Amino acid sequence: MPKEYRTISEVAGPLMLVKNVDGVAYNELGEIELKNGERRRCKVLEVNKSDVLVQLFESSTGINLSDSKVRFLGKQMELAVSEDMLGRVFDGLGRPIDGGPSIIPEKRMDVNGLPINPVRRDYPNEFIQTGVSAIDGLNTLVRGQKLPIFSASGLPHSELAAQIARQAKTLKDSEKFAVVFCAMGITFEEADYFTESFRKTGALQRTVMFQNLANDPAIERIAAPKMAMTAAEYLAFEKGMHVLVIMTDITNYADALREISSAKKEVPGRRGYPGYMYTDLASIYERAGRQKDCSGSITLIPILTMPEDDKTHPIPDLTGYITEGQIILSRELFRKGVTPPVDVLSSLSRLKDKGIGEGKTRSDHRDTMNQLFSFYARGKDAKELMTILGESALTPIDRKYAEFAERFEEEYVSQGTETGREITETLSIGWKLLSILPKSELKRISEEYLDKYYLKK
Repeated sequence: MPKEYRTISEVAGPLMLVKNVDGVAYNELGEIELKNGERRRCKVLEVNKSDVLVQLFESSTGINLSDSKVRFLGKQMELAVSEDMLGRVFDGLGRPIDGGPSIIPEKRMDVNGLPINPVRRDYPNEFIQTGVSAIDGLNTLVRGQKLPIFSASGLPHSELAAQIARQAKTLKDSEKFAVVFCAMGITFEEADYFTESFRKTGALQRTVMFQNLANDPAIERIAAPKMAMTAAEYLAFEKGMHVLVIMTDITNYADALREISSAKKEVPGRRGYPGYMYTDLASIYERAGRQKDCSGSITLIPILTMPEDDKTHPIPDLTGYITEGQIILSRELFRKGVTPPVDVLSSLSRLKDKGIGEGKTRSDHRDTMNQLFSFYARGKDAKELMTILGESALTPIDRKYAEFAERFEEEYVSQGTETGREITETLSIGWKLLSILPKSELKRISEEYLDKYYLKK
């Protein structure tokens, strides 16, 4: 029976100070019992000799210092895991919110998991198809990779997140594939959109959803991604599944981290965020990957909105240091009606070369990818020149490049939020666009592929 304490000395917002406590550890769970018998949960944030600072999961309203008592449970936050989690919706603390029964757990896992041991890591080298051409064709997602999406306020990152979650798959039907979707700080409308979007398309049956609403406590927002990664670790490393984890919005998570840090009166770092934010983000991101002698894998797509469209803001800046590339959404393309508005030239997948080619996508993928990048960059330059000097000032070949850039955005990048493309379709669209230019201009593609795929007029 846990020991009870009636030594609550102070309650300040979501924080509570308990004195004269013995044998309590950092991150340990606690339970507060009010005079009327109501119970509320809390977590140890700080231990200073016999004084303990705890964070409340619920409101502090109604807690009377003299009549309330606290007991510490001797364990950290855990998630009840089972394959029955697939198809279910949970809150940020792992409690079912879809009206279904509680999970009968196969086991309970501590949510404060550890990053994968570097010695045990296996190199990411298998293709994951998202169904989005701008990612699959040009900035390929590789199994075990951490590839964030950098968005901005007002851009359709929620729609892109839902689209990838619905469409993503491995190319081998024999492989078990699952999605863990974690939404933090979202509105009721967004929560309903995600749930209904997955339910209508049947994607919910292979998805575990964690939803934390904007009016939920900050401590729950901090717990949500750890819950998601714990569920992913169970499915990947114990059940042999290939798991894609999508988290939106990491900015809301970081803001909750700043809120709690401020309440603890910690010395702030850049923009008021705690100095340990890099470590904190890394402790989540580095749980993704592949392990040697393990058939499963965890691939991570964290989505974040850049405050004031600033790539140097601490959240995207630190995320970029930890992850292997980034997909950047463009406000300019969004204004043109391109959906999803992926800025392919600014985006980068550092592992894309490892997941493409013969036996993974198609043997011509690398050559066509390099040629599309080259043509689009030159086509954008030609369009800028045309804006300044007029179309008549361009050479005939530059006009072709300008046409390529225009059609590339309209036909390759833009595909809407409901259309999923197989990788073969993405490659075919690429060849169709490359054929706008004379064969002599395709200097990055071998003759073998030109003879086989170039569309003769």
